Amino acid sequence: MTPDRSMKWPACHLAAVGMLLCTAWAAIPATAGAAPVVQAPYSLSVFAVSTSAYSQPDSIVVWNDSVLVGYQNHVAKDGTDGKSSTIVQYSLNGTVQRTFQVPGHNDGLRIMGESSLWSLQNEDANPNLVVIDLESGSQKRYAFAPTVHGGGYDDMVVIDGQVLITASNPNLDAAGMNNFPALVRATLSGNMVDVEPVLMGNASATDISTGTTVSLNLTDPDSMSVDPRGNVVLDSQADAELVFISHPLEGTRKVGRINITTAAGPTTVDDTAFAPDARSTMLVTDVAGDTIYRVDRPGFGFEPGTAYSASDTAGLVGTLNLDNGVLTPIITGFGSARGILFIPLSRTPLSERR
Repeated sequence: MTPDRSMKWPACHLAAVGMLLCTAWAAIPATAGAAPVVQAPYSLSVFAVSTSAYSQPDSIVVWNDSVLVGYQNHVAKDGTDGKSSTIVQYSLNGTVQRTFQVPGHNDGLRIMGESSLWSLQNEDANPNLVVIDLESGSQKRYAFAPTVHGGGYDDMVVIDGQVLITASNPNLDAAGMNNFPALVRATLSGNMVDVEPVLMGNASATDISTGTTVSLNLTDPDSMSVDPRGNVVLDSQADAELVFISHPLEGTRKVGRINITTAAGPTTVDDTAFAPDARSTMLVTDVAGDTIYRVDRPGFGFEPGTAYSASDTAGLVGTLNLDNGVLTPIITGFGSARGILFIPLSRTPLSERR
């Protein structure tokens, strides 16, 4: 179905959209004493763990009946140590199918079209993009021109057939302001990735909780997703806020933001994902815990359209109130929760659903 792309506040009035249907799969029981603490009615199990060959799972995407995870391998975030990250392809039961090596520190994965995996490296500086044809396994590396904001690039989404990328680790002026693009459109040209500004780091926005107009200062553009209305959701991580952008490439663009808080106060978040219409399971990567977890919600399952966010610094995953930015934990005790992925279980036999 086509999402309603009109930006309407409050943001909690989001209609869920369908996602990919996946085949049956089973999870490995979590190791006793090693798992984070999960709140009822959710349940937690281990999907996969790091090995001696790769560590630090972060970005995560689904392709057909496979899950692909970017392992950062403690590589320098600007790629200056010359090391590589590992992309691991798993079956839906957590079995390793194959691996790919990409140069630098991976921090963004996205499936483009039917079988093209875009892998984005080096969010602090010296970014590169590797495009992997998942049918053949072939790879091509693309370079970026020197970045105008001084940093690298972090994450990607596709909206209206266009690729948008966050401009991460920007140089700030003497007042601590980001006067550079925070979001850019990317196109491939020869062996290069060309970019053009979409949203400035100091753009105007509507504060969703109050309805007032504010000036943004996106000092740490990071992860992105697309909400059920088709709005781009941009995480400015260190600023503890999410920015919602409707019609990002059109003159009718609207921008809203919410500040993220828990009972303990403001908190940073990494990925935010929205539960689909279909019965689903959730995967969460713990970069510091070297583990990928599976989360299930028995009974009626995840409430369609509900936003779930991973807080890296607080080590939790929770439900996010899109009216006021309150993050309510459902799981605590992660080393550093990062990537979130929903995989619908619509074709799973009833005996294997949780």
